[in-house]
Amino acid sequence: MAAYLCPPAVIHGEHTVKTSQIVEEVRDRHPHAAWAPRIDVIAASTGIEARGWMLPLESAVAPGDGRGRWPAGTGPAREALARDGFAERDVDRVIAALESIPAPQTVQERTAPAWAAVQSYGERAARGALQIAGLDPADVDCLITSNSTTPALPGLDVALADKLPLRSDVMLLPATQWACIAGTRSLALAADLVAADPDRVVLVVISEALSTTYQPGDDTLESLIVRLLFADTAVAAVVTGRPRPESVLRLDAAWNHTLPGTQDLHRLETRADGTHFVMDRRGPRAVQETVTAMWEWLRLRYQDDPDSWHPDVLLAHPGGTRVLEYMEQTMPDGWPSGLLDHSRESYTSGNRGGAAVFDIMRRAHDAGQAPGSRAVLYAAAPGLTATALEGEWL
Repeated sequence: MAAYLCPPAVIHGEHTVKTSQIVEEVRDRHPHAAWAPRIDVIAASTGIEARGWMLPLESAVAPGDGRGRWPAGTGPAREALARDGFAERDVDRVIAALESIPAPQTVQERTAPAWAAVQSYGERAARGALQIAGLDPADVDCLITSNSTTPALPGLDVALADKLPLRSDVMLLPATQWACIAGTRSLALAADLVAADPDRVVLVVISEALSTTYQPGDDTLESLIVRLLFADTAVAAVVTGRPRPESVLRLDAAWNHTLPGTQDLHRLETRADGTHFVMDRRGPRAVQETVTAMWEWLRLRYQDDPDSWHPDVLLAHPGGTRVLEYMEQTMPDGWPSGLLDHSRESYTSGNRGGAAVFDIMRRAHDAGQAPGSRAVLYAAAPGLTATALEGEWL
């Protein structure tokens, strides 16, 4: 399977949003929510003090322009009030009061600026990855893209093909619904592509504006947690079938796993005010099942050398620190501690979804991961599905 990966480019959201700002905004908006007395404890439990967004917090909480509130004008409302016996002066007062209530943003108002940012950040990440690899856009044979929170048609692949620009014969492979698994699954697909043609150059770009799931009007506990967790990031990397001077990681094997009957545990729902990320409390336990299955895959892969083999770094995005703790607790006996240090460090500035594994990989690279180190990459995503890869640092 050997595929060679150059260091990824990582572009963090440029607008710093502090947890204290989110707590203040949510507390003021929902003072009587069931979780309101515990909001400080809930926020502290995430371990995140700040995260980067592509757009400022103000853009997420601003009211809509209200133009869609009265699609037929105020006439029908006035007539209904008059029929019920309201005097004209009272009708005017009621209509004025209704019009003064801030309207929530529409889906278009919320996602249009985010989609523009996703494209801009994706282009910057793509150009950065090509520069790191010592390549030009004309060298790219295949582009794999993923962005799940701002779906569009045509998508990020076509946008980048125009912006970079890429050759007209480049294979475009968009993956809108990979979500958190985009990092590992895109690399597994890229590895298959270069295995079929070792001279092929694959560019992977993942750009996620997860902040679009910040929904001010939602007062559920799950929505509060989403507000506190997500960060915006764009990442990109070049994968080749032959080693390059810039290559830092060789990918040797890939593993995929899907749990039946779990598609309702985590999901995106599009409502009148935009995209909502819905979580079920059973989710972490299901993710743990994929971790157990991954350990079994590695055990079988190295059953002839079980006592001396272990990864030297584990680049993992299981969706939260709770599952990271489970991974540490269930690792095979004898594995060294600290394998998840870079993964934990990444989480301290937010959950980056599909971009997370590339961010963690970049942190390991910048920390000077030693050549010859064995690496395992793992991620789980709504579905519930997981992909892992195993390889060696160069």
